[in-house]
Amino acid sequence: MASIRETMSTISSGLKSLTELGVTLILAFVVIDVLFPNTTGVIANIGDIVAAFSSEGLVGLIALLLFLLLFKQ
Repeated sequence: MASIRETMSTISSGLKSLTELGVTLILAFVVIDVLFPNTTGVIANIGDIVAAFSSEGLVGLIALLLFLLLFKQ
């Protein structure tokens, strides 16, 4: 039977791989959307997310920066 530490390590590495796949797909869709406008809508969705954060003023900007810092780690 696996220890809790091994189980958490396995789950963590699986989530890391899934996140890396998601980021890679998003980047690929951004490139596709730049080459062929309005194909995937990813750029519009990213713009909507940034607009939602920025509409809240300074609090939204701080939240966006915290999100980016946490995502980077």
